[in-house]
Amino acid sequence: MNPLSLSVRIAEGFQSKKHPIIDLEAIASLAREASYDALCMRASQLGVQTSGKDTQEGIRILDTKKLPVTMLTGDFDIVYNNKNGPDCLRNIRPYLELAKKLNAPLLRVAVKKEKDIQWAQKAADEAEKYELKLAHQCHTQSLFETIEGIESTLKKIERPNFGLIYEPANLEICGQDYGAKTIERLSPWIMNVYLQNQILNPDGAVTLNTWCRGPVPFDITEIHEPTGIDFPSIINGLKAVNYSGTITVHQCAPKGTTPSESANTTSRYLRELIK
Repeated sequence: MNPLSLSVRIAEGFQSKKHPIIDLEAIASLAREASYDALCMRASQLGVQTSGKDTQEGIRILDTKKLPVTMLTGDFDIVYNNKNGPDCLRNIRPYLELAKKLNAPLLRVAVKKEKDIQWAQKAADEAEKYELKLAHQCHTQSLFETIEGIESTLKKIERPNFGLIYEPANLEICGQDYGAKTIERLSPWIMNVYLQNQILNPDGAVTLNTWCRGPVPFDITEIHEPTGIDFPSIINGLKAVNYSGTITVHQCAPKGTTPSESANTTSRYLRELIK
């Protein structure tokens, strides 16, 4: 069975990702209560901006709860996917050192322009010295918007320790197929799987801009809801390519739902799918 990881994004707002509503100790307790195997760490809890003292306290909490970290997103520019996101590639060492402290085997990074590719290669080479891997999420307004763009960029980077965070919601927003055929095509690079749910809606409460098709409105909904992303087909597609890696719940609690309610319901739903 795939390890199930809970992103600390569960305690963030969709638009405001810097200010969590609960702290790391509460998230760790929640993850344990909801039967998650690990946490996916983001800068809202621990990042390269975090003081050494607070980092050590975070490590103590994780050790006490016996929760490994499956991946680290080390700063807010990566989280927001803004123009400064790729700067991490040009100074990757602090991120690698933090990942090592957290025993996180994987780092999320950002690649937005062709000129970032050479820096991704250099960062991957540096990561190899630390026995770490780098990965990029399927994401709007990046070189990882479309299936063709994802495949082309990964082939250009051409590093065995640089891969993909497969994420169907962003693929859907960009008008891409996210099912079994796409999973099979991208399977050589998949190092992590992010799951979040949405319903495309012309009057949706949230709008994301894309390079490939302009602004796309949608509504956020719970992962277990039958509308939105077809999660059973995704899990079946992952099983078909023998994906044995982490599946990460990468979603803030929808409006009107507490982090505890969302995390517990999602865990029960996904456990049934991946068993």
